[in-house]
Amino acid sequence: MKVLVFLEHRGGAVDRGALGVLAKAVALGADVDGVLVGGPAVSALAPVAGRHGAAVVHVAEGDAFEPPLPRPRVDILAQLVRAGGYDTVALSNSVLAADVAGALAARLDAGLNWDLVDVVVRGGALVGSRPALADSVLVEVGWRSAPRLALFRTGAFEPVETGGAGEVRAVTLEADRGGDALRVVGQHAARDDEGPPLESADVVVTAGMGLGGPEHLVLAEELAAVLGGVVGATRAVVYAGWAPHAAQIGQTGKTVAPRLYVALGVSGAVQHKVGMQRAQTVVAVNSDPRAPIFEVSDLAVVADVHTVVPRVVELLRARAGS
Repeated sequence: MKVLVFLEHRGGAVDRGALGVLAKAVALGADVDGVLVGGPAVSALAPVAGRHGAAVVHVAEGDAFEPPLPRPRVDILAQLVRAGGYDTVALSNSVLAADVAGALAARLDAGLNWDLVDVVVRGGALVGSRPALADSVLVEVGWRSAPRLALFRTGAFEPVETGGAGEVRAVTLEADRGGDALRVVGQHAARDDEGPPLESADVVVTAGMGLGGPEHLVLAEELAAVLGGVVGATRAVVYAGWAPHAAQIGQTGKTVAPRLYVALGVSGAVQHKVGMQRAQTVVAVNSDPRAPIFEVSDLAVVADVHTVVPRVVELLRARAGS
């Protein structure tokens, strides 16, 4: 099996999700290469891909690739797949990656499975796993032919450094496919008050309606600050106007997979669990012993958040200062 991983990047760093997909491909025992597409400085990111398992890092850089548009990336990927004999292309989900995956599938007449959370080799065939029915079950999916396209859910895998040093190969388009009807007219970076970078956070502290009111969000903010994390929110909290939509975690919000997830006053409806159930360790504080969030918690604290959280923050700050 020969796998090509699309290495999306932003802010001068390769996305954590893409590095996780790279690690999974390496774990399958496949021949794994990566591809970086971007502006004139993108080649500086190639060593990162090499350290995470890419044997070859294809780099397409230049002013034409600077805007985050799907078509130039589809052109590069299609060219590499055809020339390099790749039978699998793997991507970590994002708005750009989803556009690229769909267009590439059409370009190559290839099968695409999306929202995958795992993949294994069974009997010589690649078999993916995808949540269904509000993430209550996992279904297995496959591909009928090669090349196979796999779009993985954000945070499905953890990056793993292998200590390698991938060979860097410059890539140029063999043919000009003509102009692109799309163009970027501006880019907007989210401000701190517009929501946290939840998808890549190692620690997420989520505020639920159990906090009692927007004035009590400070409890989540203080705990997140002392833990070095970011603040998320449930759908009800967002709909009540206490927090921005960018902070929403759940089926209609963002999916997170932090090392530590702390739920404060979160009931734990199934729609919310969809967005956080891949967290490695879940700690929940809720005064209701029957709260559904406790069903997926590693540590369940049945208590008033207004009593517990200030004390925990105090102890953590004292420990950090000692």
